[in-house]
Amino acid sequence: MLKAFRNALVIPDLRAKLLVTVGLLAAYRLMVHIPTPGVDVQALKAGALGGGVFSLLNFISGGNFEVFSIAALGVIPYITASIIIQLLQSTYPPLEKLSKEGEEGRRKITQYTRLGATALGAIQALFLAIALIGPSGALKVGWSNGPFFWFVVLVTQVAGITVVMWLGEKITEYGIGNGISLIIYAGIVAAFPGALGQQFALIGAGEANVFGLLFYVVLLVVAIAGMVLVQQAERRIPVQYARKVVGRKVMGGQTTYIPLRLNAAGVIPIIFAVAILVLPQTILGAFPEIAWMQSLAGWFNPSQWQGLLLSTLLIVGFTYFYTQISFDPRRISENLREYGGFVPGVRPGQQTTEHLTRITNRITLWGALFLGLVNALPQAFSWLTGQQQLSFVFSGTGLLIMVGVALDTLRQLESQLMMRHYEGFVAKGRIRGRGRRF
Repeated sequence: MLKAFRNALVIPDLRAKLLVTVGLLAAYRLMVHIPTPGVDVQALKAGALGGGVFSLLNFISGGNFEVFSIAALGVIPYITASIIIQLLQSTYPPLEKLSKEGEEGRRKITQYTRLGATALGAIQALFLAIALIGPSGALKVGWSNGPFFWFVVLVTQVAGITVVMWLGEKITEYGIGNGISLIIYAGIVAAFPGALGQQFALIGAGEANVFGLLFYVVLLVVAIAGMVLVQQAERRIPVQYARKVVGRKVMGGQTTYIPLRLNAAGVIPIIFAVAILVLPQTILGAFPEIAWMQSLAGWFNPSQWQGLLLSTLLIVGFTYFYTQISFDPRRISENLREYGGFVPGVRPGQQTTEHLTRITNRITLWGALFLGLVNALPQAFSWLTGQQQLSFVFSGTGLLIMVGVALDTLRQLESQLMMRHYEGFVAKGRIRGRGRRF
């Protein structure tokens, strides 16, 4: 990894992309220090909203919700809108047709996602202002829980959501990696120093065991190593292309393969699962005085066993869902038949489709089970070792997002490096061959 980054810094355009990525992420992190007008930040930090109920929302927003900054909702509305649009692409024929229209269709779907994210963000911001922030008593002197305050929160949060979406798209366009994923990654990493500092303070006060912390760290290292192995693992399906004689040339005849990743969905299922868990927690958290609602909220809190079980099931389900969207065996089979390719021992057409579907379902099962297991194990170990303060920041959800985003970003960086090395090699060969006749 370090070698790849060192090589990237030597190439001017890649160095510029890395600087753009870091600069835009830094701009996003600066937004955490800009609170929403009228909100008392100290009261929020003191637990005016009930603390643990909103740990997940604060975690995924990178600490923005704790101070209710102008980006308090973070990327949650955008992710939720993306889930809805992708579900509609599979069930709503006009959107399905639009998704197959190439670049223009993707551009329109992206626009619909932006509009949906803005609308969802406006609804969530209004709900937070009316049901949570206003009644919590976390308002500055001179501000009251009324229409003016609701309007200010609505405008501020919608503007923050728009800026976050814009930053994510610019990172994707001009930087390295997926912008939205990197924004989530930056928020998770930003929570590490505070969590570690709090843990060391507890150890110094004698309220935590240093051996338990070391055991927990070792388990995390092993879990991260396992995540990397699974994220990089793939099943290669051999493909043979038939030979064709065109004039005096022999076309085709080469052997290649179709790489099927064990976790083809990448980090998307975890992000989707987190987005789904946040919404009911936010709604139920608006009624702290109702006991049964707070008990129900536990089913959506990954730091409790009910929420951990639900998040694991959601990750497994979304892994299957997103794999079916991203990898279409029928389309792959049709492309192979069109270009004269076939899987050895399998007839082209329907049998190839069934063969690819069967293999995909099998490897997706193991990938989904692994993601669910890794999501549950860090939390379970935190209960066993007593490291409750680290359980949320260093949860399986956070680690999976970190590892997945880091590997995807590194993969894109290495592909850029390979492309440029290949171009440089060709240019060098042309210079050496200048003046010769071949």
